[in-house]
Amino acid sequence: MRDMKGGEYQRVEVLTGPGRRRAWDAATKARVVAESAAPGAVVSAVARRWQIAPQQLFTWRREARAASLAARRGEAAFVPVVAAPPAAAVAVAEAGIEVVLAGAVVRVSPGVDPGLLSAVLRAVRASEP
Repeated sequence: MRDMKGGEYQRVEVLTGPGRRRAWDAATKARVVAESAAPGAVVSAVARRWQIAPQQLFTWRREARAASLAARRGEAAFVPVVAAPPAAAVAVAEAGIEVVLAGAVVRVSPGVDPGLLSAVLRAVRASEP
């Protein structure tokens, strides 16, 4: 290749291998995801600080949510929401308690299994936007 000004040859390198890829350990990914989930955090700004693409951070966040759900598979992963309980259930629930969480009302009647109640409350809390 000739330089147009001086007519001298210049060296040109052609890179044919894969581009540089960084290997991120799980602890660092978790730290970046936690930083992006902080109140008021902007994903693009966090990604810029860590020198990654915002799409990469969104992927890590999606993977973290999926891992969190997978870890809770032993608990209630799906809890149906009933808009209004039947009249008979309301009469029984009067002796129980009401828990308002994440915009949902959970009515607990006496004798409910504490483990089941805990799983339901965690599922409702996890559904918060």
